[in-house]
Amino acid sequence: MGNEASYPEEICSHFSSDEIKRLSKRFKKLDLDRSGSLSVEEFVSLPELHQNPLVQRVIDVFDTDGNGEVNFKEFILGTSQFSVRGDEEEKLRFAFSIYDIDKDGYISNGELFQVLKLMVGDNLEDWQLQQLVDKTIIVLDRDGDGKISFEEFSAVVRGLDVHKKLVVIV
Repeated sequence: MGNEASYPEEICSHFSSDEIKRLSKRFKKLDLDRSGSLSVEEFVSLPELHQNPLVQRVIDVFDTDGNGEVNFKEFILGTSQFSVRGDEEEKLRFAFSIYDIDKDGYISNGELFQVLKLMVGDNLEDWQLQQLVDKTIIVLDRDGDGKISFEEFSAVVRGLDVHKKLVVIV
């Protein structure tokens, strides 16, 4: 896993050394098989994520190397998005990345449908959800390219103060 003191400051910039130590202890506690990385099963043992329908998307965003698990460096980088010292732009980019499944810098109609389907489950028929997705794309898509850019997303979400809600005290 690596020693928490061995990570460059830019990785740990949103956390004090005491917070890094607490995160290291939390990570080790979650790493049930002591592999140095968290599997989906280990990750969902976090009470904050246990019932969250977007847990797989959160893991996908944290998992920057794409190996399906979250190592300590990825854990620190990911959780830094929720630090009180994290800035609005980082939090908005994190929220955007939940929807940008293919990481191309845009939220497509299909991506928005997939993520919203995770959230609503069977509470809406697919055709109802598709109508909602289509309307959302029409409203947010300022340049008419049929998808939502980070700038278009931010213009709407910034006003909702979502970044203020994406905070966890370590």
